[in-house]
Amino acid sequence: MTDRTKEGLAVTGLRKRYGDHLAVDDVSFTLAPGASLALVGESGSGKTTTVRMLVGLERPDGGTVRLDGRDRSARPRGRAERLARAREIQMVFQDPYLSLDPRVSVSGCLDEVLRLHTGLDAPARRARVAELLDQVGLGAREATALPRGLSGGQRQRVAIARALAVEPRVLVLDEAVAALDVSIQAQILDLLATIRREAGISYLFVTHDLAVVRHIADEVMVLKSGQVVEAGPADRVLDAPEHPYTRLLLASVPRRGWSPAGR
Repeated sequence: MTDRTKEGLAVTGLRKRYGDHLAVDDVSFTLAPGASLALVGESGSGKTTTVRMLVGLERPDGGTVRLDGRDRSARPRGRAERLARAREIQMVFQDPYLSLDPRVSVSGCLDEVLRLHTGLDAPARRARVAELLDQVGLGAREATALPRGLSGGQRQRVAIARALAVEPRVLVLDEAVAALDVSIQAQILDLLATIRREAGISYLFVTHDLAVVRHIADEVMVLKSGQVVEAGPADRVLDAPEHPYTRLLLASVPRRGWSPAGR
């Protein structure tokens, strides 16, 4: 028999329409356990709509989303199934400040997730909170802080720790380093690489910034107007792009001697 725990994420023919606008049109891809896929495109390309369907924030009009062979496309049947799905695929957003309760300390935020999704008692939850903070490079001082007392990079580490608390199979990172300074971006990308290596979590990294793709992705999928225009190994797509749109995106990345006029 096939070991279904090793199948990973499989998306087939995903579609989503808003009125007359077809936001996502026949998007298909696979994400193996422990792999990292970058979903690339400009604003309006369909990236965010695609991942919102994966995590259950939007219902697809067509296509299927399967994780380890289980169909996630249909509406969940009851609270238990809804929570189980939430544990499987977690999402980290661009601005963690908007998703953190400003009145709740970092440790309180993580404890809340553990109370909702686990049967751990209070001492076990405290130990797990300390473990999660250590995993993302934070300590006792940050544990007692409110979100406003943290830097942008520290808040993003908290958001990552919160997502890891339920031991997800897939972590969706939606422009997760876009709002950070370049030096902090590098720290978060290094942290994510370490977590993936040690925990074996699959990453779906959503970005418009090709400059960070090499550091996070094994594979790249390029979206334009809701359709996949190119996909393949990251090195091949970035070094020898086949589609004119991919070449345009790469030509737009600032580099030495670059100018907006292309001269």
